[in-house]
Amino acid sequence: METAYVAVYETLADWEIGHLVVELRTGRFTGVPWRVVTVGESVEAVVTMGGMRVVPDVTIADVAPDAGDVLVLAGSGQWDNGGGEAFAKLAGRFLDEGVPVAAICGATAGLARAGLLDGRKHTSAAKEYLQATGYQGADGYVDARAVIGGDLITAGPDSPVQFARAVLERLGLADERKLEAYEGVFHRADPAAYATLVG
Repeated sequence: METAYVAVYETLADWEIGHLVVELRTGRFTGVPWRVVTVGESVEAVVTMGGMRVVPDVTIADVAPDAGDVLVLAGSGQWDNGGGEAFAKLAGRFLDEGVPVAAICGATAGLARAGLLDGRKHTSAAKEYLQATGYQGADGYVDARAVIGGDLITAGPDSPVQFARAVLERLGLADERKLEAYEGVFHRADPAAYATLVG
């Protein structure tokens, strides 16, 4: 069974990865359920922005990129406060091994500070947001809701559905017709698209 490693930390922005994690774990529209493993700096519980208490399944030290199929990083207050280095390093290890990394919102700033956006197509909340980190990758910035830049998938804070769609696309879990229907149902509230998803 394929494995999605999901990083968890204090003030994690639950809603940003909610769509993606549900689709990976259940496989309800893709037909391929994945194992979702939460990763913390320790096994101590963290509290998300939404107030959910999450106990990590494993620590960063336990994670081998070649044992996983994607690493998911959500936004949180830590990224804007200059934290998250341990998770950025983990992301670097995944990318070095050719294993996809999916980052949304503040996580993109953490990857920018670590130099992981340089030379890769990417997006975020705004180009200026990333430029404030001092990163050198502005030439690769794309003004879009979600961007697939090889093994790196990025999105801004207002695009959790597009983020999920892009990750499912990069992982080869749905064809274009189903991806379009997925976005139609969850972003545009298009009831006609639902038939494509469940059909």
